[in-house]
Amino acid sequence: MLEKEVRLKCGRFSLRLMLWVLAFVCAVPVQSQQPVQLYGKGKVTLTPYVAEGSTVAVVVCPGGSYCWLDMETEGTGVAQWLQSNGISAFVLRYRVAGWWAWATHYRCLFRGHQHPDMLHDGEAALRWVRQHAAEFGIDSGRVGVMGFSAGGHLALSQACYGDGHPAFVAAIYPVVSMSDPCTHKRSRRALLGERRQNDLRMRDSLSIERHIPAGCPPVFLLNCLDDPVVDYRNSVLADSALTAQGVNHLYIQYRTGGHGFGASESKGTEESRQWKNIFLNWIKRL
Repeated sequence: MLEKEVRLKCGRFSLRLMLWVLAFVCAVPVQSQQPVQLYGKGKVTLTPYVAEGSTVAVVVCPGGSYCWLDMETEGTGVAQWLQSNGISAFVLRYRVAGWWAWATHYRCLFRGHQHPDMLHDGEAALRWVRQHAAEFGIDSGRVGVMGFSAGGHLALSQACYGDGHPAFVAAIYPVVSMSDPCTHKRSRRALLGERRQNDLRMRDSLSIERHIPAGCPPVFLLNCLDDPVVDYRNSVLADSALTAQGVNHLYIQYRTGGHGFGASESKGTEESRQWKNIFLNWIKRL
């Protein structure tokens, strides 16, 4: 009798444990799927973070001066935040110059990665998400791009020069100009290469503030006055150009926050971290 009671209690405990584990597993969302290689082989990838029931999607372009990529704070962290707020995100790992090119200037002799590689990768990502929108329950006409720092330049470039504009652009503390004195020189060298960085025509052609089209999609623009990396006047130039073209946009300028805070709950300042709720409200109004 005692043995039977022990087996019964053990059986009930095992059942409760199994149900608890099942409930826990079901409660934890699948944060991401496997990265997709955009060109069959290579390091250009797109990682989906799909929000169930979402019809809006954002291609996330991390920053890194076009030299490297901040995949954690401005990539994965941003995608998880968007996903948790009902917006599907796709993190793009695009081609950049690389640490070795930045340190050695070897692109004086060999091409390496430089413009238009980055723009082509951004276009390919946008095209892939649109082509596979039905698989994720996404409206192909509601796919936008969000970029940080140099990734902000890439996001804005897709609105200016890209083949098939995004539905909207979010540029967070972006690099904007390649010709104005406030330009971020490391990003310019990485983007244009050692040979073309001093080409005035190339600088002009990739200065966003000089090429905002009248049909530019809506833009969410944000930066901080105390940004120690990308001069805040980059965003001022973008705001002026967007205004001149009559583009629907929202420009937010914070006094504090610095640079590189992404969607973090600890980086930046309490002031700068407000941008996330403002963006969510902005995207709902669109």
